Amino acid sequence: MMRLPTSIAAVLIALALPAWADEGAPATARNYQQHCAACHAPDRLGSMGPALLPDNLARLRKGEAVKVITGGRAATQMPAFAELLSKDEIAALAEWIYTPVTPAPKWTESDIRASRIQHTDPATLSPTPVFSADPLNLFLVVETGDHHVSVLDGDRLEPIYRFQSRFALHGGPKFTADGRYVFFASRDGWITKFDLWNLKVIAEVRAGINTRNVAVSSDGRFVIAANYLPQDLVLFDAELNLVKVMDATTLDGSRSSRVSAVYDAAPRKSFVAAMKDIPELWEISYDENAEPIYDGYVHDYRMKEGVAKPGFLNARRTPLEDVLDDFYFDQDYRQVMGASRKGEGQVVNLDARRKVASLPLDGMPHLGSGITWAWRDASGIERTVMASTNLKSGEVTVIDMKTWEVVRRIPTRGPGFFLRSHENSRYAFVDSMMSREASHILQVIDKQTLEVVKEITAEPGQTLAHIEFTRDGRYALASLWEQDGAIVVLDALTLDEVKRLPMKKPVGKYNVWNKITRDEGTSH
Repeated sequence: MMRLPTSIAAVLIALALPAWADEGAPATARNYQQHCAACHAPDRLGSMGPALLPDNLARLRKGEAVKVITGGRAATQMPAFAELLSKDEIAALAEWIYTPVTPAPKWTESDIRASRIQHTDPATLSPTPVFSADPLNLFLVVETGDHHVSVLDGDRLEPIYRFQSRFALHGGPKFTADGRYVFFASRDGWITKFDLWNLKVIAEVRAGINTRNVAVSSDGRFVIAANYLPQDLVLFDAELNLVKVMDATTLDGSRSSRVSAVYDAAPRKSFVAAMKDIPELWEISYDENAEPIYDGYVHDYRMKEGVAKPGFLNARRTPLEDVLDDFYFDQDYRQVMGASRKGEGQVVNLDARRKVASLPLDGMPHLGSGITWAWRDASGIERTVMASTNLKSGEVTVIDMKTWEVVRRIPTRGPGFFLRSHENSRYAFVDSMMSREASHILQVIDKQTLEVVKEITAEPGQTLAHIEFTRDGRYALASLWEQDGAIVVLDALTLDEVKRLPMKKPVGKYNVWNKITRDEGTSH
């Protein structure tokens, strides 16, 4: 937020909603236009500052919003308004930005193209890393306390660079196959391309108003964004030039949906997207040789009946019995394990394009944070299992990837969000960050005995969560999820603390090697 000269503010008031220009216009709307519109836009869609819409502010409580308006936000361009506005005016502004905009805002292809920013000329960049650290053992740490990203050397376990990010990054960064480029998505739709070798932001574009996440194709040619608002998928080339927009609607256009998530299925050369409001799973191939798509009024797509459309960069729909809000791939990416917010799980075969099994899941499983490993049962038979946290229940659910049966429900301190391990580690780490009483506790699970063997604690009332391992699995890094927080480095064998790196609310950290190799112990 920033103040505007009176003349500019008057123009913005006149150009916003017609009612706001009247003498009887609400004082809160006028205060917004005078003090906030220059950075957050007259329509609250965001500009230099983030969008101020209810869905975009979902993770910021109103009380926190009052504190930010009153005192500003350190290390950003958000100033304090305590001396300009009364407590009642600030409280009214905080209440107002959580009310929906009517009519619902739009973000068109023209808006997307016009938003693109080229920050750095690629021709000026070095073809090799500008630092001595191993580029494949770097960590990116997302610090939401002051909206920055830190780059850590995974060998020395020290920061080597820090840069400002967009507001409220979400969905995890996604890397190109060589680890050089990484793409971030913010909740208010900004996609940022960053060159890790040169430590520079290359380009940005705004894909939507409320974005869930992005995915990068395994060949590095395409980037795709999943949006809640507008309800669509937006496809870009590697330089963030718009390729196409795909409206998330049923085939006849009668219903639309928010897009829950989109992920790259590298072995299939495709993106897979889940719809939050319609029971469909979409697969979008980036293989020019993909088979044609037969949908619409057909008798049997396997007999290639009906009118075809190209399989390249178009949606191949799989009808479902229930929506998928979150999902996880098996090892060869032929099957998807998914669940709705009601906890109803299903296994969908992407080749057969149908449900092949049910998953006996309770509560609200967080399958997008799932991990896999090889486990020997009591008879010594090795089985591949998948484990997931639960957002409503205090358990880790372990599922046999062949029979789809639950082999163990491991009790935890409370509902958790993240589960992490490494192929070289015997341990998996789970948080209970959704629990008020146990958010400060990380539990360590032995992946063979399926028992909790240790608890690692912070101060009661704090949040300790989100483990990520170094490339070799020697160290495990946890986030002390506080404004004046830290990265807590643990010895992955002894489970002892090694050191702490001060950070501003480090919500997540991502190791380049583990991500680009799709390590079994991390989410993809």
